[in-house]
Amino acid sequence: MSASILTAKSSWQTLETKIVEVRGRTGMDEMTVAIASIALIDTINANPPYYVKPIEDENDYARVLELSLLFYEAQRSGKLPENNRIPWRGDSALDDRGLNGEDLTGGYYDAGDFVKFGFTMASTTTLLAWGAVSWPEAYNAAGQLDELREAIKWATDYFIKCHVSEYVFYGQVGDFSLDHTFWGRPEELNTTRPAYKIDPEHPGSDLAGETAAALAASSIVFRNHDPEYSTKCLKHAKELYKFASRYRGLYHEAIRGAAQYYESTDYGDELAWAAVWLFKATNDTMYLEDAEHHYQHFHLKERPNEFFYNKKVAGVQVLLAQMTGQPEYQNAARAFCDFSVRQQKRTPKGLLYIDKFGTLCHAANVAFVCLEAADSPDIGDPQEYREFAEQQIYYMLGGGGRSYVVGWGRNPPKQPHHAASSCPDRPAICGWPEFDKDAPNPQILYGALVSGPDEADKFHDHREDYVYTEVTLDYNAGFTSALAGLLQLRVKSTA
Repeated sequence: MSASILTAKSSWQTLETKIVEVRGRTGMDEMTVAIASIALIDTINANPPYYVKPIEDENDYARVLELSLLFYEAQRSGKLPENNRIPWRGDSALDDRGLNGEDLTGGYYDAGDFVKFGFTMASTTTLLAWGAVSWPEAYNAAGQLDELREAIKWATDYFIKCHVSEYVFYGQVGDFSLDHTFWGRPEELNTTRPAYKIDPEHPGSDLAGETAAALAASSIVFRNHDPEYSTKCLKHAKELYKFASRYRGLYHEAIRGAAQYYESTDYGDELAWAAVWLFKATNDTMYLEDAEHHYQHFHLKERPNEFFYNKKVAGVQVLLAQMTGQPEYQNAARAFCDFSVRQQKRTPKGLLYIDKFGTLCHAANVAFVCLEAADSPDIGDPQEYREFAEQQIYYMLGGGGRSYVVGWGRNPPKQPHHAASSCPDRPAICGWPEFDKDAPNPQILYGALVSGPDEADKFHDHREDYVYTEVTLDYNAGFTSALAGLLQLRVKSTA
């Protein structure tokens, strides 16, 4: 992270802005303003990292892109590299093993807890890789291309470990119920961490298909940077797609615990998603034929209402439109974005509102996929889609009156529902008392996009209120790529 992000100057600029706002709004005399100034100074001294940017810079996509990638580093499981930038994180879950002793260390913790859910980790990776493939210049301009590749590779290395044989894939490590008996640091985990797999007798076409898509998309990211690794990713992507196609079934019927948290509704969209990504990675028309077959067979031309970890239809429509130029796919992609931009429910301040869980994630995902559509010929009104995406992302960065990105902008969330960041510095003990404290998390989970406000733009910044303050891998995925898409537009406009 750039040293400039945390500066005294930022704090003082924010203070000065607030003093001017207070004086201008109330007509206070100088003595009252001085008292208010002292109170603000005390607040800044108590929690200096929460005042990291002046208000006028809150829409700095490059800085927020940097922070969003930093969030993923805070979620790492396994043995951390020497260049670890999260001082309050260390090695963890080094004994994660499969049923036959396979090494399943690494990957990412899903949220504020410590389960590794393969389905959402794969979806996250696909969206990050898609943004990388589409807008590498944005990451380069932000100085974050290496960090992006590292974020993707931390996941793909883990997927390759989990793919222990052609038709066996470990899709989850850790048990949701057991994990939620623990609140503390991942380095001090003391719960049993069972591993769960899919195989021909217990298939998971959605999980295998999404992971195939993630690895295929990632192979494009690494094609020029690390050709050997790119080839390795592609090999596993092809095998996992074959597994997903040959042995059909919903993964949560094989991995029962996943149904409590990340149930899958169907697998047809993941089969098409994997096939179209494999076509993009290989240019082998066999995969395009498969994608188009799945598109028709599973009725994917119907307009979806969302683009989410278990709903890939909009992404399939946009990718097929981009890669074939066929009106059928262009019209479907246009229908989704036109509906989202013009008719989907909004909050009073303009945030797209699809669900109370992951409110901001839903909006960011739509912003991202419609930015992709805007870059494609003959899909709707590019300017309208881009303005919509800009408005949605700006709301998250502070345009709605507050920031929803931890460690960024005006009044950001201070109590994300996240165990590790709620812990004080070592050697202090961390446990359930930290969960109950009504105080800012001692560690700042930079870049994390919280679940967000309700349909009336109301937000409750309390750790226990996870409907508002939950953070997850997939909440940040479309958000990160949307930031890259908007930054790319700025880069092009100044070129």
